[in-house]
Amino acid sequence: MATSNSAPPPTNPPDKADNKSAKVASRSSRFFLLAGLSVLGLGITGVLLVVFGLAMAYPNLPELDTLTDYRPKMPLRIFSADNVLIGEFGEERRNLVRIKDIPDVMKKAVLAIEDDRFYEHGGVDYTGILRAGLHNAIGSGGKQGASTITQQVARNFFLSSEQTIKRKVYEMLLAWKIEKNLTKDQILEVYMNQIYLGQRAYGFSSAAQIYFGKNLRDISIAEAAMLAGLPKAPSAYNPVVNPKRARTRQQYILQRMHELGYISDKQFETAKAEELKVKTDSSEFGVHAEYVAELARQLVYEQFKEDTYTRGLNVFTTITKADQDAAYLALRKGVMDYERRHAYRGPEAYIDIPAAKEDADDAIETVLAEHPDNDDLIAAVVLSATPQLITAVTASGEEIKISGAGLEQGRSWLSDKNPPNKRIRRGAVIRVLQEGKDWLVAQMPEIESAFVAASTQDGAIKAMVGGFDYNRNKFNHVTQAWRQPGSSFKPFIYSASLERGLSPATIINDAPISFDAGQTGGQAWEPKNYDGKYEGPMTMRKGLTKSKNMISIRILHRIGAKYGQEYATRFGFDADKNPPYLTLALGAGNVTPLQMAGAYAVFANGGYKVSPYLISKVTDADGKILSQAHPDLAGDEKNRVIDERNAFLMDSMLKDVVRFGTAAKANVLGRRDIAGKTGTTNDSIDAWFAGYQAKLVGIAWIGYDQPKNLGNRETGGGLALPIWINYMQKALKSIPVEERAVPEGVMLVGDEYYYTENPPGTGVNNLDAPGHGTPAEEKAKDAVKNELF
Repeated sequence: MATSNSAPPPTNPPDKADNKSAKVASRSSRFFLLAGLSVLGLGITGVLLVVFGLAMAYPNLPELDTLTDYRPKMPLRIFSADNVLIGEFGEERRNLVRIKDIPDVMKKAVLAIEDDRFYEHGGVDYTGILRAGLHNAIGSGGKQGASTITQQVARNFFLSSEQTIKRKVYEMLLAWKIEKNLTKDQILEVYMNQIYLGQRAYGFSSAAQIYFGKNLRDISIAEAAMLAGLPKAPSAYNPVVNPKRARTRQQYILQRMHELGYISDKQFETAKAEELKVKTDSSEFGVHAEYVAELARQLVYEQFKEDTYTRGLNVFTTITKADQDAAYLALRKGVMDYERRHAYRGPEAYIDIPAAKEDADDAIETVLAEHPDNDDLIAAVVLSATPQLITAVTASGEEIKISGAGLEQGRSWLSDKNPPNKRIRRGAVIRVLQEGKDWLVAQMPEIESAFVAASTQDGAIKAMVGGFDYNRNKFNHVTQAWRQPGSSFKPFIYSASLERGLSPATIINDAPISFDAGQTGGQAWEPKNYDGKYEGPMTMRKGLTKSKNMISIRILHRIGAKYGQEYATRFGFDADKNPPYLTLALGAGNVTPLQMAGAYAVFANGGYKVSPYLISKVTDADGKILSQAHPDLAGDEKNRVIDERNAFLMDSMLKDVVRFGTAAKANVLGRRDIAGKTGTTNDSIDAWFAGYQAKLVGIAWIGYDQPKNLGNRETGGGLALPIWINYMQKALKSIPVEERAVPEGVMLVGDEYYYTENPPGTGVNNLDAPGHGTPAEEKAKDAVKNELF
């Protein structure tokens, strides 16, 4: 057996291999250690640099004066006397409200969607940042933000909206600084007043008014949730512009409120199902007082200039909501009643309605947007039309049918014999009006009107409607329209005559009369009575009751046109607008409805001139009174412009105008204490009624802006008086009938009143008949024959 002497290959001893591995491991450890230390060092260095940077940046952050002394731009706000908001002017519509006055439901709705940990974090919500980061990394749903309410305040006041790391760092620093200087409630208060919410609304109080027409304290849970959805994207979630998207977000916020325990199960279900009534026209307020608000704005601007729109001034007017509503409705009815009596002018436009329903809907929506509704005058597109039936659709999508009496206004336009552009047909844009359950064809009026009512005791304006629709015509006919007053001016001529010896019993001849050019200021004049009838001699009282032109002219001829003009200035009329010619007897000068209100108040209050005024006081945003009205008062003898006896006799005659004369329609009010005078100018261009109760005067006017005939049978009694009546039916409802006491110096003989110094048989008994007056009267007649007035 052979044996081998070869040995196994040599190997390293075990101890040497272990030493080599240990050396490698040691080198790796040192490498990672050094790397770790380097990273740690860099990290520490980075942190130190960040801390250093923050430490350097923090002192350079802006001061917080705008927050600690928060004074936002506040709009000019106009209120009625009973505290109803009627107007707002300024770039930013805002109503500053303190945190204690913000309802809990509004705060909870905002916190639920914007920052539910607001009262827990210190300005930056790290938990929220982590949650948003994880959500966005996973990519489920839309991206979430992590800005707290405090950060939003910092951004809104001090930073731009650019998406950069630098801006975000400054936002966080500012948030910390804000949290150190303001309480949580102060921060939330600033946020809820400052945030932009669309429709020029800043803050939730303003938004509640604009979107829902409500005070913030009165909103429901569902409404609060709708408003709370606006800060993220006011245009995207605007319930006026994007109602569907707004409701989707509102529902999500309600769910969040429920999840957080802010609302109960029952409240959640009720709020989810609530139908919200969003105001589609955010410029409207709870009362139609646009002319009042604009006039108040002009008056305040004269005093405060540019501060008017940023200082948060509150202007309190003298009007009341009830009076203003009554005046607005009365004027609208009066104008529309006139329109019904006159010819239909045809559709406002025509369109070709496509056959495809979707295209048809788009075309109808487009044309109706160009013809917006005017309060109760609704625009509609005709779908079909026959002499018996019109079917039309409104902007709301409602399909309406008009038949029977509802077709009366446009009946002549329904004939197939008319050419296409003179016919109500498919595609015509018409106006409709609803009365009860019935629809009527109507039309936008071309005529204008004005109404003003004021206190006879101090001139406080209770209602003012300057035209049919402010958005169509901003010209205020109450204050700006200089029109001929016609017969409504006659009482001032009669009042003047009482100071020249005439009395209500003076006999004056209602017979034709003529004058040469020198007496009229123009050309020879042969005036006529309105109805063309002459009744011969009658008392001055009867002449006013029947509004006889010949009587008024003879009175002015007797006392002198110059005297009549000067006397009228006592009532507030401008002398240069009412020249001293005999035509003044028929109201051929020019006055405004506001002047007429002040003038007739003199007869109502016993002879005192009160100046109509609109603004009772102006306060700043904190309620400090900056200016206050100090009106002239009836009863203050320094304001007396005519004798009390004169006012009493005129009141007595003007009451007869209502009882037996041209204003007899007013007897429907069933009151003994109302008085007034109708007025219709030559060619029926202007129609007036000026009337009053002892405490309230009202003036109604109707006419065209470009003067033209109203219609041969249209008068002040038929046009303006119904407006006055409809207003007074509401305004005088709770005011007791007031009997007027006979003043000293007035005596009653038979059925007539006289000044005690001019009893029957003295003074001017008969104005015209030769030999029928007193010696003094006959002498005066002879002197007047050659006098030119």
